[in-house]
Amino acid sequence: MGSGDAEAMHRKAMIALASAIAAVAAGQAILTLAPGVRASSAILPPTGAPSPSPAAVAMGKDGHYWAQAEVNGQSVRMLVDTGATVVSLTAADARRVGLDPDALTYGLKVATAAGEARAARITLASVGVDGAVVQNVDALVLDRDTDASLLGMSYLRRLSGFEATPQALRLHP
Repeated sequence: MGSGDAEAMHRKAMIALASAIAAVAAGQAILTLAPGVRASSAILPPTGAPSPSPAAVAMGKDGHYWAQAEVNGQSVRMLVDTGATVVSLTAADARRVGLDPDALTYGLKVATAAGEARAARITLASVGVDGAVVQNVDALVLDRDTDASLLGMSYLRRLSGFEATPQALRLHP
């Protein structure tokens, strides 16, 4: 075998090795063997941590999903509302999580189920429901108390998914 043949074989071996490494990294196995060469196989366990269990929010007797959320480390009862663009807090709940509603600037006009209101834009350090925690969540504080704080899409869209069943809303971290 000449030096050119050895070089070509070396290049092919390097390409095959690089392809095998890439395939293993992608969770696949591709192996080409020369005739007469036997191979054994092994199934590798999946890499990474198992995905966390979904959080469950039971449907209330009123037909709505009411979550007991942790907002900035404080417990807040919230109505899950996929029609709400952002999480919104009542003034009372804003106080509960350490905000001073009187010191906020209410520069936004928003439409609520109870009519038009003015709102102050804030960022919550964390919002979580049963282990499905999201950091730095856009939110609003309304200038007047409404019936409930809302767990809106600024939280929900940051999850890997959510689904409604007749019994519960499942939140996938």
